[in-house]
Amino acid sequence: MHKLSPILAGLLIALFAALTPLPALAVNPDEMLADPVLEARARELSVRLRCLVCQNQSIDDSDADLARDLRILVRERLTAGDDNEQVLDYLVARYGEFVLLRPRVTAQTYLLWGTPVILLVIGGLVLVSSQRKRANAKATSLTSNEKAALAKILSDRE
Repeated sequence: MHKLSPILAGLLIALFAALTPLPALAVNPDEMLADPVLEARARELSVRLRCLVCQNQSIDDSDADLARDLRILVRERLTAGDDNEQVLDYLVARYGEFVLLRPRVTAQTYLLWGTPVILLVIGGLVLVSSQRKRANAKATSLTSNEKAALAKILSDRE
């Protein structure tokens, strides 16, 4: 068996490390707040908010101009004294529940959150019903006419 030289092994490790995908945070230095506590809150909120352009990324990960505007808006609301829920409420009022990566459980989202449970219950009921039908299906014996027809078929084959 061939052994790798230490130099080649080091190069391979460096190559794998370079190719390993890392989260690309799109927050620009000019957006960051001077207060580290407020900045941490802003980052916490940014990962919970959907980029309305990319739709499957948070505004923290997106390079879209609208995501940048939302990140700046979050920071403006925090510096104005809003708490985290007030910032989220403001953005939901402005852009709708879709702006949240994880929608809240409300009367409007019960179906969204309940559908997986409903589907599991329906699937379970279908399985139980089909098992009961199989258990109740009994093998019936042949009638005398069927026995005679079967005997004739078997005797003709011989």
